[in-house]
Amino acid sequence: MPYWRLFYHLIWATKDRNPMIDDAIWPELRRLLLLTAHKNELKIHGVGGIADHVHVAVSIPPSMPVGTAVGRLKGSSSRILSQSLGTDFSWQAEYGVVSFAERHLPPVLACISGQPRHHAANRLWPALEQLGESSPDPSSAPFTGLMD
Repeated sequence: MPYWRLFYHLIWATKDRNPMIDDAIWPELRRLLLLTAHKNELKIHGVGGIADHVHVAVSIPPSMPVGTAVGRLKGSSSRILSQSLGTDFSWQAEYGVVSFAERHLPPVLACISGQPRHHAANRLWPALEQLGESSPDPSSAPFTGLMD
């Protein structure tokens, strides 16, 4: 396909929401996600999160289902992190995804990079933060509320 512009905000959590992603793991996790994305022709625009979940802004080619892209990102990162850490690092099966327009990329990236700040101030979009639980209707909070 000669031209495509598809943008997604992906969110997934560690198994049982265990706080497994510390400052020492973040650089390796980012590296693994970027490597997997490159191998699968995905374009990662930003990665962030806190100790128990990850947010990723990514462009996924139209030939690949979103679930396949998420599965590859989660699968390779958990496998390699488990090996390198010598522990059972794993993700929950669930994930969240929201598509957005290219013009919203800067505020989405600000949201992703500001995850620790958003959590500290409790300025969250519940539909994206309650993965693995009974998530509310995504329309219950405006997407722009994350970027105030």
